[in-house]
Amino acid sequence: MATERNNRMKTKKKERVTNPYEEIKKDLEKQKEALLADAGVILGSGLNQGNETLTDLGDQASAEADQNFILRLREREQKLLKKIDEAIDRINEGTFGVCESCGGQISVKRLKARPVTTLCIDCKTKQEAEEKSGSRKILPLEISSGPIPSLAAQPFRNTRL
Repeated sequence: MATERNNRMKTKKKERVTNPYEEIKKDLEKQKEALLADAGVILGSGLNQGNETLTDLGDQASAEADQNFILRLREREQKLLKKIDEAIDRINEGTFGVCESCGGQISVKRLKARPVTTLCIDCKTKQEAEEKSGSRKILPLEISSGPIPSLAAQPFRNTRL
């Protein structure tokens, strides 16, 4: 009896060793199904939910802003779906968990927290630092001695009548 239990435990360990990312894959597939189900509800109900009958300009503007917000969310979800598909493909190919930048292993803790990631924490930190420093660079102001060319070429018009 104890031997049978030990054999079952060894079998379970082997299953975990053969694909350590199977749990992450299942979570990704559930997340994908949920996103697709939500998208189906939106498509089924339509994006214009009675907006045509709004006569007040404020209500129309508010409804349009809401619709634009929903569209932006859908775009983000579409990008996430693509990343989920790519992560599932990497799991199937055996390349999941390998950093695309340095080729090192991405920690399981990071993969569980952000399963669509393709960078280890060190490479992601470097990337974010580069983006931050690149976006905050202040270009030196060029001082010219003459008039601004685009304005100098245009004749002066008096707009007062």
